[in-house]
Amino acid sequence: MNPVEIIIKKRDGKELSKDEIRFFIESYLKNEIPEYQMSAFLMAIYFSNMNPDEIQTLTEIYIDSGKRISFPDEMKTVDKHSTGGVGDKVSLVLAPIVAACGCKVPMISGKGLGHTGGTLDKLESIPGFRTNLSEKEFKEIVKQVGFSIIGQSDELVPADRRIYALRDVTGTVDSLPLITASIMSKKIAEGAKNLVIDLKVGTGAFIKKMEKAEKLGKLLMQTGKKLGQKVSVVFSNMNSPLGEYVGNALEIKECIEYLKGKKIHDIHLITKALAVEMLLLSRIAKDRNIAIEMIKNVLENGSALECFKKFIHAQGGDSEICEDTSKLPQAKFQIPIISDKKGWIKSINTQKIGYALIDIGAGRKMIDSKLNYAAGAYLPNKIGDFVEQNSEIGKVFCDDDKMGKSVVQKILKSYSFSASKSEFDEKYFKEMELIYGLAKNLDNG
Repeated sequence: MNPVEIIIKKRDGKELSKDEIRFFIESYLKNEIPEYQMSAFLMAIYFSNMNPDEIQTLTEIYIDSGKRISFPDEMKTVDKHSTGGVGDKVSLVLAPIVAACGCKVPMISGKGLGHTGGTLDKLESIPGFRTNLSEKEFKEIVKQVGFSIIGQSDELVPADRRIYALRDVTGTVDSLPLITASIMSKKIAEGAKNLVIDLKVGTGAFIKKMEKAEKLGKLLMQTGKKLGQKVSVVFSNMNSPLGEYVGNALEIKECIEYLKGKKIHDIHLITKALAVEMLLLSRIAKDRNIAIEMIKNVLENGSALECFKKFIHAQGGDSEICEDTSKLPQAKFQIPIISDKKGWIKSINTQKIGYALIDIGAGRKMIDSKLNYAAGAYLPNKIGDFVEQNSEIGKVFCDDDKMGKSVVQKILKSYSFSASKSEFDEKYFKEMELIYGLAKNLDNG
């Protein structure tokens, strides 16, 4: 086969055969096709798209490029994947809740990407915590504790890891077929039989509009069905930072507070919605009401928090942080964010906040950038909240006072205000509440 002919065929919007896709990907992995041709191929997919059969083939090739982890059929395995957002620490409270209810949750997560924080980065802010476990260790912790969260190994879906790095530098990250193959290959290869997708939409997400999010949701569900994995999709709001804290150690602290009973409205809404779907897909719960009651019980009786402690200990971390969060990394400075305006918060440029916090080390500028695990921000206000002029609307946590003050100014510029509350009518808030995490399974509309 001729790589140039395949690139041209896809560029012109024609369907590629299984053999053509397999030849191209496998030849690239053998270094028989150079990066400039793979870049052209990815760009052709970006502009000309792929149909469901092509996406299925691409996903299968990704999976076949490495090893697969398997769990016994009697283990009710379920996982959750988030498309990423600012302050998104949901996996860290969701997994212990669902595990405490009786599910087994094998979870392979990633580090931060662009303006969004990574689950692994948050966990690695815990003293001693390990994310690079062997397959044997991973499976044993899932069996004994109920869940485990690790990084992607060299053996698991190497095709995706190598091609993703190329997508990141060729402007093809947000191609729906490529996103679908990337997500589904990893989730199927890790061994979970059921998957719930937390598909973020809004200013702080990679996907800004609901129309595009629904297209991606359908592709994920179609691909999962073709490959024997049950998939449910929940859309959630990323127009405001999720929760009250953004930053690795700060988000671990917030997770502990939530598991101890602190009421955090948006975190609770999305966590409950995802947990319900996970309990239903894995058939731990027979209906939504039973699932909701199970979730309530494990939060109130402390078993979800206990599960979180066991998980930290099993992966080498200091579980005493659950009793004393001062054992987490602490910033030298806490700089107040003082509003220079008065009014109702009309919008928040959440992506801009994410990028601003990278300046103080809460995220990465380069793939090998060193993180400051203590850095981040306290941002409790949401769209629709009223703010007085000269009032404190948050804090920046950092080790560099000068850079921290610069970040404060960038965060202030991320908020826009309205002088009138009339802009926030009932319809607006109903829409916001829906996208905040009320489950929407695309099979049922």
